[in-house]
Amino acid sequence: MIDQIIEFVMNNPLLVGAFVVVLLAWITYEIYSGQSNGVSTSEATQLINREDAVVLDTREAKDFKTGHIAGARNIPQSRLDERMSELNKFKSKPIIIVCKTGQAAGAAQAKLSKAGFERALKLQGGIMQWQSDSLPLVRK
Repeated sequence: MIDQIIEFVMNNPLLVGAFVVVLLAWITYEIYSGQSNGVSTSEATQLINREDAVVLDTREAKDFKTGHIAGARNIPQSRLDERMSELNKFKSKPIIIVCKTGQAAGAAQAKLSKAGFERALKLQGGIMQWQSDSLPLVRK
């Protein structure tokens, strides 16, 4: 098996080189986009406690009921456009956007930023990271 891989690499250096370049570009993009306008769980906790940040949970209602951050507002991603007016009074406050893993929050963050929200931030790692850091959840 290893011999075949080495032979493939030796016979196709341009193809392997292109693959490596694309792989490195993708990894760099993922690292950059994951950290841009995102906050860690400790930073989120500080924003909630010190600046009265609003937590916007964009998961579906059934997921929200299984456990959410205390004081979070639930507006599912699919209904964000039609319910954006509920958040207008918080335009100058930090808004921490929470999803399951931190990946889907970027789309909601972009919508809020475009709508004029000054400090729309996503929670890196989402609710999964919150749980793995042993932070409390409200279950209803």
